[in-house]
Amino acid sequence: HTQWQPFHEPKQVSFSLQPPPAIHSQYPNMRVASAACLAVLASTASAFTTTTVTTPNFARRYAAATSLKMAEKLSQDELKKMVGYKSVDDYVKSGMVVGLGTGSTAYFAVERVGQLLKSGDLKDIVCIPTSVRTKEQAESLDIPLVTLDTHSKLDVAIDGADEVDPDLNLVKGGGGALLREKMVEVCADKFIVIVDESKLCDGLGPGFPVPVEITPFCHEHTMRTVAGLPSCSGCKPVLRMGSSSSNVNDGDEIAVTDNGNYIVDLHFEVPIKDAVKMAEEIKNTVGVVDHGLFCGLTTAVIIAGSDGISVKD
Repeated sequence: HTQWQPFHEPKQVSFSLQPPPAIHSQYPNMRVASAACLAVLASTASAFTTTTVTTPNFARRYAAATSLKMAEKLSQDELKKMVGYKSVDDYVKSGMVVGLGTGSTAYFAVERVGQLLKSGDLKDIVCIPTSVRTKEQAESLDIPLVTLDTHSKLDVAIDGADEVDPDLNLVKGGGGALLREKMVEVCADKFIVIVDESKLCDGLGPGFPVPVEITPFCHEHTMRTVAGLPSCSGCKPVLRMGSSSSNVNDGDEIAVTDNGNYIVDLHFEVPIKDAVKMAEEIKNTVGVVDHGLFCGLTTAVIIAGSDGISVKD
């Protein structure tokens, strides 16, 4: 089981070899994320020496960070499963109040919570879902659910992201749950973000449109107002159509969120110059409910990459 920390400047990174935690005994068919874990199983080594890592930029630093190569490449879903499970194993303890995110990666974190509750490894926890579909998944796994009305303080929230910049600012809301996600995650002592390495970027904007949830009333007016903000200069606002859980146009009707609102996706061709300023300006616009810029909230990002799992905090 290996883990390494990326840095902006070259630094010394040490690797130690330890038996992988109960993952093999519980999941014998689950493939291991790195050659180091395979070495444990074969009992062929006891430690790795220090390695110097040079990081040309944030989006590429994970690809060349270690000399460890996976014996067998894992699919994207397998990587998402590993990072989702790791977030729960590392950060969720018995007795906690836990925020459950929404999306294809957060799905596996919810699944892991259900497994550990069923096995008895987790006890006396309650969870707050961030969408209707997460609520339905949690209920199917017999996970005890509460709301912010009764539990305004959370120990930890776990969720995915659509983009992550070097300062751990995020774009979220591709799945349409941005309002409930933000309401839950700002109340958590720790907010753990789980992504695959394709979500890393050097600047928010071009890689994924920024969603803005707006009221249906005079929505075209609100779209024009948001697009005209100084911090949003150059963006192309697109009203989400079809399913609210996808920013790809897949229907003729305006997409409606779980809260009965619309979503405008702001498309940028160049990186956003000041995400914090943009977040402030959009939020202060009358007719806007909330937006998908999550700035200054992240505790740690767990990243599933082609060479295994890494953590940035």
